[in-house]
Amino acid sequence: MIGDILKTLIISFLLGLIFIPINILVFKKLNYRQYIREEGPSSHINKSGTPTMGGIGIILAICISISFYAKIDLNYLFFLISLLGFGLIGFIDDFIKVILKRNLGFKAYQKIIGQIIFSIAIVMYYTSISTNYSQLIIPFSDKIIDIGILYVPFAVIVVLGLVNSVNLTDGLDGLASSVTTIVALTLAYILYDKFPSSNYNSIIYSISIAGGTLGFLIYNKHPAKIFMGDVGSLALGGALSYIFLINKLILFIPILGGIYFLESLSVIIQVVSYKTRRKRIFLMSPIHHHFEELGWKETKVVKLFVVTSVILSVITIIGI
Repeated sequence: MIGDILKTLIISFLLGLIFIPINILVFKKLNYRQYIREEGPSSHINKSGTPTMGGIGIILAICISISFYAKIDLNYLFFLISLLGFGLIGFIDDFIKVILKRNLGFKAYQKIIGQIIFSIAIVMYYTSISTNYSQLIIPFSDKIIDIGILYVPFAVIVVLGLVNSVNLTDGLDGLASSVTTIVALTLAYILYDKFPSSNYNSIIYSISIAGGTLGFLIYNKHPAKIFMGDVGSLALGGALSYIFLINKLILFIPILGGIYFLESLSVIIQVVSYKTRRKRIFLMSPIHHHFEELGWKETKVVKLFVVTSVILSVITIIGI
C-alpha cells in the first residue's frame, strides 16, 4: 500500500507542476484574470490582473492521479461528484467574473442553492451505503457518538461550512494551498495509521489532494503567478468534506481544519457584531485580512497560519 500512496503523491505533484504553467499561459492569452474586491485590503490592488482559475489544474492532477491506484467503485464515483460538483459551481462563478470583468460572480442565493444540492447528494449517498452512518468518532477518546436523525441536517451543514471555509481561506498568496496540503497529508497519515484496511481509497484521495495542491503552491506562493479561484477552493472543500464524512471524522474538522474554522468564525463574528451592535470586532474579515490591516506583511500572516496548521495537525494525530 505504501508504494501506491507514494506513487500517487508523486504523480499528483508532477501533474500539478505540469498543468498549472499551462493554465497560466492559456488564461493569460484568454485574459482570464482576477478582479480584486474594492472593499478588500488596499495592498491587494496590485494583484488585479493575475491569472485565475488555476484550480482546474489541481482538479485534473487529482482526477488523473487517483485513476492509477484507487479502486473503481461507487465510492470512487461519489468522490468525483464531490470534487467536480462543487468545482463546477466555482467554475461558473469564476467564468462570470472573468468574462464580465467583475469581482462578483453568482448571486449569493444562487451559489448556496447549488452547494446545498451537492451537499445533500453526498450526505444522502453516504447514508444509503452505511448502516451506522450516524456514528461519529469523538476526538481525544475511544468513544463513538450516535446522533441518529440529527445526522443528515448536521452533516449537510458541516459540508456547506467546510466548502465555504476553504473558499474564505483562499485570500492570500499560498494560504489555502499550503493549509490544504497539510490537512490532506494529515488525513492520509491518520487513515493509513488507524484505518488502513477499510479506507484504502480515502488514503489515495487524500494524498492526491496533497500532491495536487503542493504542485499548485509552487506557482501560488507569494508573489502568486496564478490564483486557484472558486473552481479550486470549492472543489477542494467538497473533496475534503467527502473524506471527513465517510470516515466518521467530521468532529475533527474544527481541529485539523482549524484554520478553515477560524476564517469562517471570524466572518460570522464580524457580521453578527455589526448587525447587532454596529461595531466591528476585526479591522477586516476574514481574519487573515485583520492581520494585514494591523500592518503585517502577507508572507508573515501565511507563515503564522501554516505553522498553526502544522500544530493543529499534530494535535489531531494525538487525538484520533
